[in-house]
Amino acid sequence: MKVEIKDFAVDLQVKSKGLEFEVRKPDGTFLGDLVVTNTQVIWCLGKTDRKNGVSVKLQDLMQILASPATKKAAISAAKKA
Repeated sequence: MKVEIKDFAVDLQVKSKGLEFEVRKPDGTFLGDLVVTNTQVIWCLGKTDRKNGVSVKLQDLMQILASPATKKAAISAAKKA
């Protein structure tokens, strides 16, 4: 993957506007944008606008990534969906 910062609107802390990362395949194909704010992470598949992206609260993401077992369970569930 090729990940670039798309909009670097940050002082020293991530504010409510957050950071927007542009995600592309190594061949340059655009996959989407990943937005990280001070409360959530938002995945915007393709040209999806931030307000229509899929978000997860940081607290929930921390629980998912708390251990290899919870991470594996979350990935397995996502692949089945």
